[in-house]
Amino acid sequence: MKIAGAPISWGVCEVPNWGYQMAPERVLAEMKEIGLTATEFGPQGWLPVEAEARAAVVAEYGLQPVGSFFLAVMHDPDIDPIPAVNVELDAFEVAGGKYLVLAADSGQEGYDDRPVLDDEGWQTLFANMDRISEACAARGIEACIHPHWGTMVQNIDEVERVLDNSSVGLCLDTGHLACGGADVVELTKKYADRVSIVHAKDLHKDMTDKLLTGEMVWGEGIKAGMFAPVGQGDIDFPTIVATLKDAGFDGYYVLEQDIMLDEEPAAGAGPIENARAAFNALKALA
Repeated sequence: MKIAGAPISWGVCEVPNWGYQMAPERVLAEMKEIGLTATEFGPQGWLPVEAEARAAVVAEYGLQPVGSFFLAVMHDPDIDPIPAVNVELDAFEVAGGKYLVLAADSGQEGYDDRPVLDDEGWQTLFANMDRISEACAARGIEACIHPHWGTMVQNIDEVERVLDNSSVGLCLDTGHLACGGADVVELTKKYADRVSIVHAKDLHKDMTDKLLTGEMVWGEGIKAGMFAPVGQGDIDFPTIVATLKDAGFDGYYVLEQDIMLDEEPAAGAGPIENARAAFNALKALA
């Protein structure tokens, strides 16, 4: 089992004013300390934008680059996502990485609200997704859609609409899919052959169920601790891992626990403790 880290487990996020942002040097050092050998790059600009500098920072800690989470507005006919995608792919060529993990950016700030797409918006999104996939494939990179709360591909019907109307791979984010109303085990069984990468995110369902009803918004849920280390929440990871293994999946499991920090944790404390617990729980399922 290939397991990677993600900066969001250390509270590093692309959303403005998302709590205290830990420095790459500490986060990458702590990933290495708990035994991780690979990482996603994190939000744009957290690591150096210049590709060679980005590669150097990750290599310093002996971590293998997996790829990056990449927000792209794909539903707006007046916005062309390809130039920004190409800049990121230029960085991949130097810094490494195999997966461009695409989220369908709403064009709004944060994840607490989003517009609703009409048929024209969906067709524009599909067309841009195909263009991005082709641009990635031409450079040996795999594009996959990341269903994500607060984006244009959030709820289970939207996820299935994308998968049934495109050939794009799936980032199986267990937490975001559950938040959007999916039975993650059944979805994994149905689309196991489409899974490119897994974002292993556990959750407390009694809290995340309040998102679809509007009783709680995303930011409130994060602050309230609705996500948990792998093995300490309600996601059935043993069945998901077994299903993917039977389907021949050999991609990365990326540990994710979305959190916010008020301040820098004391040395040896804070997010590293939950990340270590999640890493050990997932390894035990290999």
